[in-house]
Amino acid sequence: MFLPSATAPGGDVLNDLGVRLHDGVGTLRVWSTNASSMELVVFDTDDLDWEIAQTPLERRPGGVWEVTSDLLQPGARYALRVNGPHGPGHVFNPETLLLDPYSRGLAQGDGYEEWRSVVIEDGFDWGGVRKPKTPLDRTVIYEGHIKGLTKRHPDVTPALHGTYAGLAHPAMIDYLHSLGVTAVELLPVHAFVPEPRLLERGLTNYWGYNTLNFFTPHTAYATEAARRRGPEAVLAEFKGMVKLLHEAGLEVILDVVYNHTSEEGIGGPRSSLRGIDNASYYRQLEDGAYVDTTGCGNTLDTSVDAVARLVLDSLRYWATEMQIDGFRFDLATALGRNAQHEYDREHPLLRAITDDPVLQDVKLIAEPWDVGLGGWHTGNFPVGWSEWNDRYRDRVRNFWLSDIDYARRASPPVGVGGFANRLAGSANTYCEERGPLASINFITAHDGFTLHDLVSYDAKHNEANGEHNRDGADTNRSFNHGVEGETADVVILETRRKAMRNLLGTLLLSAGIPMLTAGDEFGRTQRGNNNAYCHDSPLTWLNWEHEQWQKDLSAHVSLLTRLRAENRALRPSRYARLGEHIPEASVMDWFDQNGDTMEAERWNDPRNRTLQYVAEAAPEDGETNRILLIVHGTEAPIDVRLPETLDGATAFVSLWSSADEVPSTENLRYEPGAVLPIPGTSMHLFRVE
Repeated sequence: MFLPSATAPGGDVLNDLGVRLHDGVGTLRVWSTNASSMELVVFDTDDLDWEIAQTPLERRPGGVWEVTSDLLQPGARYALRVNGPHGPGHVFNPETLLLDPYSRGLAQGDGYEEWRSVVIEDGFDWGGVRKPKTPLDRTVIYEGHIKGLTKRHPDVTPALHGTYAGLAHPAMIDYLHSLGVTAVELLPVHAFVPEPRLLERGLTNYWGYNTLNFFTPHTAYATEAARRRGPEAVLAEFKGMVKLLHEAGLEVILDVVYNHTSEEGIGGPRSSLRGIDNASYYRQLEDGAYVDTTGCGNTLDTSVDAVARLVLDSLRYWATEMQIDGFRFDLATALGRNAQHEYDREHPLLRAITDDPVLQDVKLIAEPWDVGLGGWHTGNFPVGWSEWNDRYRDRVRNFWLSDIDYARRASPPVGVGGFANRLAGSANTYCEERGPLASINFITAHDGFTLHDLVSYDAKHNEANGEHNRDGADTNRSFNHGVEGETADVVILETRRKAMRNLLGTLLLSAGIPMLTAGDEFGRTQRGNNNAYCHDSPLTWLNWEHEQWQKDLSAHVSLLTRLRAENRALRPSRYARLGEHIPEASVMDWFDQNGDTMEAERWNDPRNRTLQYVAEAAPEDGETNRILLIVHGTEAPIDVRLPETLDGATAFVSLWSSADEVPSTENLRYEPGAVLPIPGTSMHLFRVE
């Protein structure tokens, strides 16, 4: 059951939408302000084309339609028929069978659009298992696809390959623990369908950004046994996955797509919202033309209370009944657009999400852009939100890849200043009140090159997508290091591996919240495809048979996540202020290659791409922790003198170097003032004692 909220858009009028079971009957409530009539259609459990009953719904105040029936029992299959006026913005058709937007379960008939809603009786024995509630500063996110993660895993039971249960298999939990991540961020698991245009080309929507329903887990990700038993069993398997991951201390974050639906543009499928009240659910002009800020054909109009409430109620359902720990909002700017289609960081929906007591412990992550006019808003979401930081991604890629490529042909284009800002928490992007944990740092994501391909290709190779290589980003800030794609050149392969270590090291040693893309830890390739959304194949599934260099790369990631956890100075929660003690902030000092304090004019000097970064955490409840990180951003080796003027420093203990093919366990000690040879384009981390 939903908990009522005074802050929720729509107020009490919109409480308890969908089916509620009580007193041996069920009550269905559906919102449509423009409908003139609405009918409940109940189907035979086994034959979804056989209608066994039809019952009209009555209109209630606030545009809510309601019916109570003893036919609405657990497991009942049902749909809606809705009629209404004709004219601009309206596409009512009383012959179309529509899904209840609040369906907790779905069943599919024979046709592409032949879906039925299913009445679900909530209930699951969580056995006292609680959410891990990992603090933001200790969070390390692992972004992956529920199917791709385990489809080819040799230690996961074959019947569980590519399923919810497969992710919770002990082999996967052990692996996630060994890697040091704290949260799994899953690409969309809300029920979705592939676009007809993809099916016509023999492809599919593998990523899942084409939502059919906001309350139901995607059936195809359940085991065959659960699918045979029906929607209730699919739901139980999903909850069982969450329970086992929580028992292991791992959080579950969902990538959610509330900005648009699978109904596409006008003329596309009519499966739910379009047939219930097109003029209210979707953004459009007076003539009925859609305002599409998502690039997917339609955009939900969250300036309408009932539409905003649909999103909020879905979030609350997944956070409570499904025990989800956080949400990453796809094209989140679209959710914050007002009635004039302009982004407003004080939008009632954004405010309701952050203020709702049910969601107080939930991690909120925005993809802070959409494709509409004025759609880019990195740094402009409210307090309480973290954001994918594309500025971080671009600057780090530039420093280790594009700049090196340019330097081979001319000279380095920029100095180290911009990179240092991202390393230290992107204070020029996020306000002091939000702090460095507002930044979700990432080098790669599901969308774009994998890490391996980022250092192996100068251009995208998306021919297999069937769009003549026109799709996907053209600007990738990648560098192939001399040869496009696969090569046997030993020097190029060594250089690429070091570049990957530099990128991973930067990611896991930066202030902010790191997000690692699944497979990057062992150099997974998609053969240069930077938009593999339409491939459900070995191209996108993780390959768990690894060469030695891949095992070595994974060992680097495991070491880096451990060092991040052990050294509080690497994970500040707040920005420091000069001359003040700020709890949970890291005080930072910057030195050049000679061990001298970095002078202002050197920050942006392209000839200076070497720095020594010192961060010190002095928390109220623990011992002082201090690290030093050397960053060297040119291909020529250099000698670096460790600082002699660092207060209280007696030794520098080596913890990690990106120059090592295999992580070193020596932990060598160096005195202040010692001179170290630093290989070209590399990093070296020390603990300061």
